[in-house]
Amino acid sequence: MESASIGHLIHQHEDKGASCANGFSLLEMMMVVTVILIVASIATPIYMTCVVRAREAVLADHLFTLRALIDRFTLDNGRAPLRLEEFVEKGYLGRIPTDPFTGSNETRQETKEDAPLSPKQTALGIVDVHSGSNLVSLEGTPYSTW
Repeated sequence: MESASIGHLIHQHEDKGASCANGFSLLEMMMVVTVILIVASIATPIYMTCVVRAREAVLADHLFTLRALIDRFTLDNGRAPLRLEEFVEKGYLGRIPTDPFTGSNETRQETKEDAPLSPKQTALGIVDVHSGSNLVSLEGTPYSTW
């Protein structure tokens, strides 16, 4: 067997390099960009759906919390809350949750009670809350009916 030094192999390789170009060809670069665009076009709708599902989960949790607080407030005070800000004033909440679809905590739709719970009560209180958004959920129902 013939032994060759590493330096001899490197120099031998450099001699052959005159005929082949270094780097990537235009075709190779176009293929890579095409594959990246295909992956991005598949991933983008999936990502956007995940973002909407996360917002829906946050909205459902906020509405559940507000409804539970309405019930707790009504039991504690003998009347339904007149406005949502009473939760913050009385210490039930640190702040009113923000609607993830409207970006505001003032756009909620409030359902008032039909008749006062006690004869002392002069104004009708809140018995239910809904989102103030006019958008439709992924399952096809309006957020305002949640």
